[in-house]
Amino acid sequence: QVQLVESGGGLVQAGGSLRLSCVASGRTFSSYAMGWFRQAPGKEREFVARITWSGGDTSYADSVKGRFTISRDNAKNTVYLQMNSLKPEDTAVYYCALQLLPGGWDYWGQGTQVTVSS
Repeated sequence: QVQLVESGGGLVQAGGSLRLSCVASGRTFSSYAMGWFRQAPGKEREFVARITWSGGDTSYADSVKGRFTISRDNAKNTVYLQMNSLKPEDTAVYYCALQLLPGGWDYWGQGTQVTVSS
C-alpha cells in the first residue's frame, strides 16, 4: 500500500508563489513516476505536471507551462510543485499521484487547497 500526503497549500495573491510537497510511503518511491493534478469547483480533475522516476523528464499542462516546476528528491521520498506567477484560475484542490505503469495513476493523496485571490 502507498500513502501520499500533500502539504503547502494556502491563500496567496495573484502573482505570488507557493510550493507544494507530497511525501510518499509504503513503496520504493524512487522507482515510479509521480504527478500533480488539480480539481477546481464544478470541474473535472485535470493533469498539471509529471516527472519520471529519475527526475530526468518532466511534462506540463499548457496552462501552467513556464510558471510551474515539478521536481523530486528521492532521498526524501518527496515530490514538489513550485508554482510561480499564480493566477485566480489556478485555484483548486491539488493532488499528487503515483504511477506504477504508464497509462494510469494508481495512488492519490488527499489533496491540498490552493486559493489565489485577485
